[in-house]
Amino acid sequence: MKKANNSCYGKPLIIGVFAILAFQPASAHVIVGELEKMSKTAAAFLYLKLGFLHIIPLGFDHILFVLSLFLLSPKLKPVLWQATAFTVAHSVTLGLAMYHIINPRAGIVEPLIALSILYVALENIFSPRLRPSRIGIVFLFGLVHGLGFAGSLGQLGLPPKSYLLSLVMFNAGVELGQITIILLAFLVLGKWSGNKPLYRQRIAIPLSVLVALVAGLWTVQRIFF
Repeated sequence: MKKANNSCYGKPLIIGVFAILAFQPASAHVIVGELEKMSKTAAAFLYLKLGFLHIIPLGFDHILFVLSLFLLSPKLKPVLWQATAFTVAHSVTLGLAMYHIINPRAGIVEPLIALSILYVALENIFSPRLRPSRIGIVFLFGLVHGLGFAGSLGQLGLPPKSYLLSLVMFNAGVELGQITIILLAFLVLGKWSGNKPLYRQRIAIPLSVLVALVAGLWTVQRIFF
């Protein structure tokens, strides 16, 4: 009976948290209260799903960042190395923020996230090849994005009885979302056109210009509005 009860909480909770993530966080404490009625395993899988949802479909800025990493060198190995550096970095700051060791301000973090996307997109446009220094840059940007993840997760809250486990599973869900984006980009772009001579002129640069325009607009909005 307990297992059935846990499963019956899942879908309504996902819908409720999805709405909170997308629109307003005012009733986050209600969701956490409901999570306390679930087993640790059920709550962990719920936070895994929430981490994935935070990237696909809700994390449009993070999607653009990961796509920008892919565009310069559309091969799995280099982009997975960058994604690994990004994951390690955002895991550090997400954990530090959720344990209240650091206290990021959204008014600073959100413009920096937009600027990180703008930087990578511009590098794609002006750099003809992937440079070794990019992994270090991606790591630094990952620290910033982790603070953004912490802001969203902080609005939702974590169940006290399974705080660390839920945090780890949320982060794992984020990573699954990122890997999904990378694999889809490879299947759509990299596999068929990544090695062609005109890939950079016809795909990488035009898409990076679009990303740069969006990120530039976000930067202005997040600083001044």
